[in-house]
Amino acid sequence: MKVDLFDFYLPEELIAQTPLPDREASRLMVLDKKTGKTKHETFRAILSYLKEGDCLVLNDTRVLPARLYGEKEDTGAKIEVLLLKQTEGDRWETLVKPAKRVKIGTTVSFGDGRLKATCIDTLEHGGRVLEFAYNGVFYEVLESLGEMPLPPYIKEQLDDRERYQTVYARERGSAAAPTAGLHFTEQLLDDIRAKGVHIAFITLHVGLGTFRPISVENVEEHDMHAEFYQMTEGTARLLNEVKQKGGRIIAVGTTSTRTLETIASKHNGTFVAESGWTDIFIYPGYEFKAIDGMVTNFHLPKSTLIMLVSALAGRENVLRAYEEAVKERYRFFSFGDAMLII
Repeated sequence: MKVDLFDFYLPEELIAQTPLPDREASRLMVLDKKTGKTKHETFRAILSYLKEGDCLVLNDTRVLPARLYGEKEDTGAKIEVLLLKQTEGDRWETLVKPAKRVKIGTTVSFGDGRLKATCIDTLEHGGRVLEFAYNGVFYEVLESLGEMPLPPYIKEQLDDRERYQTVYARERGSAAAPTAGLHFTEQLLDDIRAKGVHIAFITLHVGLGTFRPISVENVEEHDMHAEFYQMTEGTARLLNEVKQKGGRIIAVGTTSTRTLETIASKHNGTFVAESGWTDIFIYPGYEFKAIDGMVTNFHLPKSTLIMLVSALAGRENVLRAYEEAVKERYRFFSFGDAMLII
């Protein structure tokens, strides 16, 4: 299957640069996965498409302010560091720019020395393993010195960093936000619960591989990046009960979808409490074992994310819906509008 089959025309001005003041004010395209028919709503109208006994599954990961700007201790050269993954203790896999200036043994200082990092290993594509030294609590130091790692297609500054967090974000560890969840407010979640819809939480820490373009011609040759996931005993029990009673499982975002499908694929369609790393790659031809529907944003052309959506709703249906979204001037990507696939 060719990657080019998932290409579409997107005017650059439709890439949302800033979030709307009101999270619920985003538009919502509702796509019927069987017929391909669409409806145009505002996001709050999702209430009318959820039924009593359904379960909405949210990813409660919290984005780290993972972009740091520092200086080499020996030369004062400016260095940018992006935290990717904590490996052990105070060691992190990172992306460094310019990477050629950071060799093994190099020390970079941030915030007048409040945080220091020494390179202890090199990785591919500008990657470095850094060991950090600091006083106090690492995450508190990071909160004061770091910046939000917004996607490369967003050029505007973010005035309120909480707008790149979901209102239910609590498990620190992501390099990017699970953006389908940005549309929910506490009030909307309360109203969803009041309707008799269950809400469950899983965790998947989003890696930067989410934004990396596919470099191969054939979909099957692409290697997915691995991301850490976790499901609790309570969530597993709730999801199994919902399934047994005939309720629908609606995943909020591709991250929730990948977590649910990873676990259900390993356990014959049931859910168990577990944690681990997943590199599941979902594209057309995949048989879903966990979810019945999905809330998602509008994704990059030729990305693994639009392939996942196409696996659920059909490639032709999705590309036709995207063409309609362009025509109707929907806002795209992280701060953009949403789609409900049921």
